[in-house]
Amino acid sequence: MMLGAKPDCSQAVFCYRYLRFWIEYLSLRSQIVEIKLFFNQTSMNQYETVFILTPVLSDVQMKEAVEKFTGILKEEGAEIINEEYWGLKKLAYPIQKKSTGFYQLVEFKANPETIAKLELNFRRDERVIRFLTFKMDKYAAEYAAKRRNVKSTKKEEN
Repeated sequence: MMLGAKPDCSQAVFCYRYLRFWIEYLSLRSQIVEIKLFFNQTSMNQYETVFILTPVLSDVQMKEAVEKFTGILKEEGAEIINEEYWGLKKLAYPIQKKSTGFYQLVEFKANPETIAKLELNFRRDERVIRFLTFKMDKYAAEYAAKRRNVKSTKKEEN
């Protein structure tokens, strides 16, 4: 039987089977939608991204660039866990004829679709020299949490 084809309802058994088919089809379809929604809600992975901004920027321009990328994450529903400014550092080798850059680290939880949008914006922005985003496994996430705790206790002691 083709979908959407109307049966000859002169036979009651055929009509019953036709109705039962559509009821089962629609209930399965709604269950599939519920499953997709469930997995979309629970598929928040923890990511860490480090990006290098060009050293030509002023402090205001640099902070504006960082706010732009964290804003993109927040718009997409990501939860920002940690944000660290590493400062102006020397690069291991020249990139775009520049030997230094402003390093920024952002840890966040997001859906995988968010990463594609974030990296597209990194590529389009001239202020970004390089970037690296990776999904943290449970061990890396635990290590990052310990590292944050150690840093916060050192700050409190000083």
